[in-house]
Amino acid sequence: MLTMQAPQAETLWDEVLPIEVRELPEDLAKLDELLSDPELLRPIAEHWRREVTETGRAVLTDGRPTIAMETYVRLMVIKQRSEWGYETLVGEVSDSIHLRRFCLIPLQARVPCESTIRKLTRRIGAETVAELTRALVAKATRERRFRARAARIDSTVVEADVRYPTDSGLAADGVRALAREARKVRALAGKGAKAVRDRSRAVGKRLRAISRTLPRRVGERKAEVMRLTGECGELLKRSVAETRRIARRIKVRARGRGARAKLQRAAKLDELADRCERVAEQIQKRLAGEAIKDRLVSLADPDARPIRKGKRGKPTEFGYVTQLCELTPNTKPGARGLIVPPKTAPGNPNEDQLLPQTAAELERAGIHPREVALDGGFNTGPTATALPDLPPESTFIAGRREPASRRTRRRLARYRAGAEGRISHLKRGYGLGRSRLKGEEGQRIWSGWAAFAYDLDTVAVLSG
Repeated sequence: MLTMQAPQAETLWDEVLPIEVRELPEDLAKLDELLSDPELLRPIAEHWRREVTETGRAVLTDGRPTIAMETYVRLMVIKQRSEWGYETLVGEVSDSIHLRRFCLIPLQARVPCESTIRKLTRRIGAETVAELTRALVAKATRERRFRARAARIDSTVVEADVRYPTDSGLAADGVRALAREARKVRALAGKGAKAVRDRSRAVGKRLRAISRTLPRRVGERKAEVMRLTGECGELLKRSVAETRRIARRIKVRARGRGARAKLQRAAKLDELADRCERVAEQIQKRLAGEAIKDRLVSLADPDARPIRKGKRGKPTEFGYVTQLCELTPNTKPGARGLIVPPKTAPGNPNEDQLLPQTAAELERAGIHPREVALDGGFNTGPTATALPDLPPESTFIAGRREPASRRTRRRLARYRAGAEGRISHLKRGYGLGRSRLKGEEGQRIWSGWAAFAYDLDTVAVLSG
């Protein structure tokens, strides 16, 4: 059952507290004023209504009540601004009277469990968070007299929460994961079913041998490392074959009561086996000297991809390309504006591929900036094709000569360079540097909350 409004946060116990404790700090007080608007929570109610239509269950009125959505949104804003994990968030809010009052949690009440917040985040999804951001931008335009006269667009990499991948390391992860998951469902396969052998020790010996081989001379070590990597791939293929056999056996036994649960467990095994099989194929292609397209870099986050941006300190990053568009009231140095919902796409899309999504977002909001500044990765032709419905007076692409005065080009070049600083600000202050949620959907949720929290702070600053 959906609960929108939080209970009264003040109680008789609050009367004995000093006035300094009862009053929110200035920054939280401004955010509290913004979040008090019930119109901002309308997208969450709409999400629950869509669930009723899609599932046929009366989730609006039946079942256990959810935590108050007012409290949930405020908890997520605090989490994104502080870059805390769910457990740390719950602990910090529990110990702070100011954070309790901001999140509308009375002194005598418990802070929601971290698993409740975590599951709600996945359930609400990325599109609902994007709707929250759109509602906030509309509120700033309508009530705060914010006018988006200029826009700067740039893309960045949101790293996945994975370690640096190697073929042998992925093979070792696959061997362990297959043995672990097969052990959990072995009883469902019945008596006589052979277990998936845990080949972790065998793969571990190869990994240690690779570590000892790397210090050798270049000519000697390459052949040895390739041989050991191939052996890791062969061990992984054996584990995959054994896992497929158990999954087939579970499917055959999926009859009568509990059949649906058995089929789900078998499907989960097959999905993991598919990922491990991709790793084994990547190793084979590497040994054969063939090009590897759409490389898998993590078993836990299969949507992450290797992305090269030409950075000297970090030439290859592993994650997702996200395009950000900041709307500002002017192009002066230090201009601060609002971020529309970030756009992304599977794989490693370039700037031009994501621009139509960004342009559609601006058109949907009815925002037509007079000047648009773009990074040098954009091309003139695709840019002109993507912006026909947003006819800006001036479109500046870094590194290209535009039909404008020299003074205008210099002004827009400085303005565009501010996008780099804004991206750095979002990564350092709002957690956009690394998504802690797995998968493309998880990254979209993470980036959406980062943009929403930043926009809240921006509206508070611009409103004085």
